[in-house]
Amino acid sequence: MDVVEKTILWLQQLSPFGVMVAIFLIAYIENIFPPSPSDVLLVFAGTLIGIGTIGFAPAIITATLGSTLGFMTAYAAGRYFEKEVIEGRFSRWLPVDTFSKVEALFRKYGYGVIIANRFLAGTRAIVSFFAGMSRMNFVPTTLLCALSATVWNVMLLWLGKSLGGNWREAGSYLATYSTFITVILVMIAVVFLVRWFLKKRKAA
Repeated sequence: MDVVEKTILWLQQLSPFGVMVAIFLIAYIENIFPPSPSDVLLVFAGTLIGIGTIGFAPAIITATLGSTLGFMTAYAAGRYFEKEVIEGRFSRWLPVDTFSKVEALFRKYGYGVIIANRFLAGTRAIVSFFAGMSRMNFVPTTLLCALSATVWNVMLLWLGKSLGGNWREAGSYLATYSTFITVILVMIAVVFLVRWFLKKRKAA
């Protein structure tokens, strides 16, 4: 029995209040310790909405609150450890010029990245951490993060509620989606690396 199945069995044994607390923790933790099976677990939580264990609106509010607070925790960590990353012991793995390029990208596309962040599998904690390092404006960053999280959580909970006992089908859909997004992101990263290498070679 894997972690997801054990967690689902645990959720089934909880009271409505316990389920809400679990939803908050699931949404919060995924922003701190990625990757996590939070999306699949939220889909299952949607099935609990369908059978009347919890309400749809409270579940959305709770999940979005957890997602937003988790994002802002990683954001705060990015701001706090900025100097440590740039000037301290981690600087050997992240040269200043590399951070400057990331910061420039966030200045140019930052708020768009925040909106898209919830839909980018496997990068949520990274985006929030770099948003903090880039010192993006706290208020709009928080609001856009909450908006993105609300839309994504509504989709997951509604999917679970609609599928009911067939919620496992959503797991395969999410796995396919995650793989597709990961491939796209890797391709983009490769393009940037090739461009960086060619530029360095030309300069040399």
